[in-house]
Amino acid sequence: MKFIKADKGTFSFQIDGKEKHLLFEVLGLYPLIPASHHRLSKSEERVEDQQLLEQALAASRREHKKQVHAMLKANSRFRANEKGYRFSLKTAEMEWLLQVLNDVRVGGWLALGSPDGALEILAVLNDKTAPYLWAMEVAGHFQTVLLQAMNGSQSLTLED
Repeated sequence: MKFIKADKGTFSFQIDGKEKHLLFEVLGLYPLIPASHHRLSKSEERVEDQQLLEQALAASRREHKKQVHAMLKANSRFRANEKGYRFSLKTAEMEWLLQVLNDVRVGGWLALGSPDGALEILAVLNDKTAPYLWAMEVAGHFQTVLLQAMNGSQSLTLED
């Protein structure tokens, strides 16, 4: 995926067919962070406050999930061209997409057992955990491209 330009709060990207497929696969994993992971406090357990947090998070996840489905089904979002597809996102959509990708990235990391570095990742890597490493890395790639676009930098493709 490559950042093309930003114009009046709209960011344009070029993505090839394989990357589009990867993006859709990663978005399809949302939400990946277990609901039980979010705690109001590490030391103090206030049941009512924790329930309010969980309700708010559930509502937010439902809304994000709706937006994910809308993006995956919107034929007009990705316009085919000779290099693959061109698509645009408004600033708010970029922020939403970053949140969704972050959920997948962090969720993958948690599913791997929260490893601290490559050696710990290799120690837990097997047939069951490999998809989480893949999800974590691919989500990170797309996050990087979006953040570079927001900062006005050119981005790299997966082949670069």
